[in-house]
Amino acid sequence: MSPAEIVAIVLAGVAAGTINAVVGSGTLVTFPTLLAVGIPPVTANVSNTIGLVPGSISGAIGYRRELKGQARRALRLIPASALGAAAGAVLLLVLPAGAFSAIVPALIVLGCVLVVLGPRISAAVARRNTDRGELPAHGTWWTPPAVGLTGVYGGYFGAAQGIILLAVMGIGIDDDLQRLNGLKNILAAVANGVSGLIFIVVADVDWLVVLLIAVGSVVGAQIGAAYGRRLPDVALRIFIVLVGVVALAAFLRG
Repeated sequence: MSPAEIVAIVLAGVAAGTINAVVGSGTLVTFPTLLAVGIPPVTANVSNTIGLVPGSISGAIGYRRELKGQARRALRLIPASALGAAAGAVLLLVLPAGAFSAIVPALIVLGCVLVVLGPRISAAVARRNTDRGELPAHGTWWTPPAVGLTGVYGGYFGAAQGIILLAVMGIGIDDDLQRLNGLKNILAAVANGVSGLIFIVVADVDWLVVLLIAVGSVVGAQIGAAYGRRLPDVALRIFIVLVGVVALAAFLRG
């Protein structure tokens, strides 16, 4: 690997870490970069997944203030994310390479739509769930299964996983979007970590790529946390949708 390629991968990791901390879809920066420098697709996917784990942890640390008081909520959702990611990793190893390519664009679009309509949908769900017009503190009954399904997607590929997680939690949990963003980073770290452990055992991992992406994503996550947490709720929703549109365009073009 040439010095220029090493620099390109590190910079892609920084960009992915920044985007993932604020929204998600960082994989759509790193994955094409790895393909461009000649890494085989499956090796690129699994190495990228492992490399982004430290960045997700870094993003969660950056959002530690927003995570206060969410321990019980996290403990309720982490198992769902972990189980879903394990299933997704297995699917990646046993299904044809293009099996999910047809539904990825639809998931990205769905995530963006849910983020935009989230407040209205949340209000409607709240009216149906309690007489006080509030959602349960730790989310509706369907929130963990929905997080689990997102984990399946995250374990398989992961691009726009953060967008979909924010959409699901924004509808099912009555809380500030910035606080949910911090929780999203933990759930994404769990999903990437679980699938990464499976890949380490049974897949071909390029450890130099893992190291380069890890270093870049840790730095990028701190940048994303520093600036992303300052965005008002409306601005964050707009940013999520913009990233989702760019991610969709990049995926379709690729």
